[in-house]
Amino acid sequence: MTQIESVETVSHAGKWKPYPAYKDSGVEWLGEIPIHWEVERLKFNSYIKGRIGWQNLRSDEFTDTGPYLITGMHFNQGSIDWDACYHITEERYEMAPEIQVKEHDVLITKDGSIGKVAYIEYLPGKASLNSHLLVIRPLGGRYVPRYLYYLLLSSVFRSYILLNQAGSTFFGISQESVVNFLMMLPTLEEQDAVAVFLNSETTKISTLIAKKERLIELLQEKRAALISHAVTKGLDPTVPMKDSGVEWLGEIPAYWEVKRLKFVADVLNGVTKGRDLGQREVVELPYLRVANVQDGYLDLSDIAMIIVGVDEVERYSLQRGDVLMNEGGDFDKLGRGYVWDGAITPCLHQNHVFAVRPHLGVDSYWISIITLTSYAKHYFILKSKQSTNLASISGTNLKELPVLMPPEDERNAILNYIKVTTAKIDTLISRIREDIEKLKEYSAALISAAVTGKIDVRETIADYSEDR
Repeated sequence: MTQIESVETVSHAGKWKPYPAYKDSGVEWLGEIPIHWEVERLKFNSYIKGRIGWQNLRSDEFTDTGPYLITGMHFNQGSIDWDACYHITEERYEMAPEIQVKEHDVLITKDGSIGKVAYIEYLPGKASLNSHLLVIRPLGGRYVPRYLYYLLLSSVFRSYILLNQAGSTFFGISQESVVNFLMMLPTLEEQDAVAVFLNSETTKISTLIAKKERLIELLQEKRAALISHAVTKGLDPTVPMKDSGVEWLGEIPAYWEVKRLKFVADVLNGVTKGRDLGQREVVELPYLRVANVQDGYLDLSDIAMIIVGVDEVERYSLQRGDVLMNEGGDFDKLGRGYVWDGAITPCLHQNHVFAVRPHLGVDSYWISIITLTSYAKHYFILKSKQSTNLASISGTNLKELPVLMPPEDERNAILNYIKVTTAKIDTLISRIREDIEKLKEYSAALISAAVTGKIDVRETIADYSEDR
């Protein structure tokens, strides 16, 4: 369902009616608006400021206390994650009074992930912005700030961004473009009604999405537990067991072996970018980066190129059946493997992506499944270098990973069992994710319909009086 189709669905759903009369807005990409609404450029009714440079502010000047410094990374579902914000000194805060944040300000990112919006409903202390944000607040009482927040979330503003963004590799929208945005202006009473209506309805949708996301988490936990049990205990609960010799692995079937990864596979490092190639004959080839290898799956939507010596191609080329594993990442995702199927040939891998190449007679998918078990996760975290919520594991430690080795026919049976049982869970997770996407589309369509006057919420606003 496209966003336009979603808006039509919202506006004709029967629950909310259109306005009795419309007029041409005079703006081609905006179309018709309710007859009594106005259209005005943001610069005529708003205070809009951004930081002019960093004034030599360095990251090593960040403090543990003091005024907050907000960046786009701290936007969280329309609010600010204050616990994650940086802090600056009082002196740095006072150097830029034009961007000192106030309650009910609207913030927007103007480059990087452009167009992210946050509303300052609560301000826990003094706060300022980094150079990638703009602060917007009403002048002359022309609009309700929460209404502007929803307007900037709408398809109208999304389309405006696409028309006005600039930059070939690092997209951004200029402050001049933002101030020239033509905003729709219902009466203040209507703006307040729209804001209260959307706050209530989108909160209901967000709550439902959160419940579905929690269900996905539970299914993923069930999937992980199923894999771990099958890989470490086998499929026959009646077989005799023995101590694995690994404290955090426990007992395993008595006839299974435990080998170190280095004895069943080669762990290969990738090519380093920016090396001096001297007078070598070179060639430019695609290569996989950390961004391509994510949590047991592969993302080939953005493949980079690298120049290497012709004599290095064979050394760094991936082979079908290699298990790709990132050197670093989130604790929960560290070390999860993906079996390379040769989708791009030739293709190299960078030095932060290991290529684990199983020896003859060892199934790539067995190695990959091993990396998804709870005991492998425990090992990766135990042996990794850690900072905040990230970790990294060396090739040396990776080679020492204990690998359970049942007889080949039993390994194949376990892999087939995992394939069948996880497919059912994956199908259910996929359906829930589709439901979540539909809810997000509906929420976006509802916002766009309300702020553009496609639906009239005035008669229903009494139902939301408690949200005022």
